[in-house]
Amino acid sequence: MSESLQQPFSEQFDALSNARALPGHDLPWLTALRRAGIERFRELGFPTPKVESWKYTNLRPLERTVFHPATDYTAGVEIDAVPSLIGEKAGHRAVFVNGRFRAELSRLGRLPDGAEVMGLQQALETDPAFVERHFGQIAEKHEDQPFYHLNTAFTRDGLVLRVREGAKVNEPIEVVSLAASGEEALAYHPRNLLVMEPGSEATLVEHHVGVSAGTTFANSVTEFYVDRGAKLHHYKLQGENEDAFHVHTLHGRVQENGFYDGFGLSIGGKLSRNELHVRLEGSHADARLNGGYLQHGKQHCDNTTLIEHTVPDTWCREIFKGALSGKSRAVFQGKLHVHPDAQRTDGNQLSRALLLSDECEIDAKPELEIYADDVVCSHGSTAGALDRDALFYLRSRGIPYGAARRMLVESFLAEVVQEMTNDHLREAFMHQVRDWLNRTPA
Repeated sequence: MSESLQQPFSEQFDALSNARALPGHDLPWLTALRRAGIERFRELGFPTPKVESWKYTNLRPLERTVFHPATDYTAGVEIDAVPSLIGEKAGHRAVFVNGRFRAELSRLGRLPDGAEVMGLQQALETDPAFVERHFGQIAEKHEDQPFYHLNTAFTRDGLVLRVREGAKVNEPIEVVSLAASGEEALAYHPRNLLVMEPGSEATLVEHHVGVSAGTTFANSVTEFYVDRGAKLHHYKLQGENEDAFHVHTLHGRVQENGFYDGFGLSIGGKLSRNELHVRLEGSHADARLNGGYLQHGKQHCDNTTLIEHTVPDTWCREIFKGALSGKSRAVFQGKLHVHPDAQRTDGNQLSRALLLSDECEIDAKPELEIYADDVVCSHGSTAGALDRDALFYLRSRGIPYGAARRMLVESFLAEVVQEMTNDHLREAFMHQVRDWLNRTPA
């Protein structure tokens, strides 16, 4: 337990709670969840490397910073200056500043019938019963996740997406999350609820970006529910500045014939962790849980995943690929858990990393936990330097070393980016890969 980081948050919660300053303070069910969250957080504290799932990620850099609750900072943020990952192809855009929904910066007027996008604070005011049915009800096995409990206690806002039965959202919904800090280090705790009703479909693209040079701590939780025959394409670019801390916890459930298509690219931040847990709960449920990362300097990126197959005839694919340079470090911990009744499971997991310097490092721990006997499951992990023969071949054709290196890394990352199902989004994410390569020393 880390008391030094735990105490300020504990004191801040008491102050906000006593002042009735947190949204939904008049809702007994939410107040109870918040109090249970802070009590569990006080019991757990923040994890140390002695905790098995945090063995390779040390939170000491986070502990040395005292974070204050994020303000409603909007100075200098104009609607025309809000960055967009996919430009006008984003037919719908929701903008958050330090975790708070900003309607004046958003563009949601063209949503089709059956689709609703709003901030969590607004949803608590207009449809608290819907929020109550899903807030904290989707997540499984979160009892030992202190960041989850901290989020439950402190969350003020977040994205609420509801797509009703049979509705299709053809244009991507872009969620732009701006991190802005001044002299004080700021923390914010977005809570996202994504609910896909039977036969619905939508594409959601998250873009996390820093708009100031200050230190921020984004502690987000996403809960998603994909009902029968529904499809959710969920993509994320994490690109805050290099003084930022980013912890993302995701819990989701996929029902019969449902499809969850997830991909995340981690580029920014001093320390980032993505903890992803997906349960396949209906026959022929399908999940892709893919990711990429590009790290340099002293950046640290941790991807920890769990996919649970709970019933027969489910399918998953998981590929994580990344490139490291400087003294950066990456972690991949992935587990496929096949329950006793989950016969005819088809699951595949792969982690691959490129080490572009002598001082970078990756810790990889792929796992299979199988309690059924009729399954097709595999896992693998590799890490190594660039192919010298391929590099020599390109240089022998007159291509300079730096350009040859960029070409090989781009090709390496392209394999996992190509798993995305939207052509324009694939190109947008590859543009981010190329941009990183062009500004990172060879």
